[in-house]
Amino acid sequence: MAKECYFTGRKSRSGNARSHALNASKRTWKANLHKVRILVDGKPKKVWVSTRALKSGKIERV
Repeated sequence: MAKECYFTGRKSRSGNARSHALNASKRTWKANLHKVRILVDGKPKKVWVSTRALKSGKIERV
């Protein structure tokens, strides 16, 4: 399974890298994810969480 934020659903995005001559080559932008232990149904679980979700206080770490 690919990395994806457990709460916000953020994941890698794809697009083109553009040179000065406007040549296009494929590239990806990766989400800023951290592996965090949280309580899921009363049990600790390690999940990928975006830093934006961590900073906003949506997550309570174990």
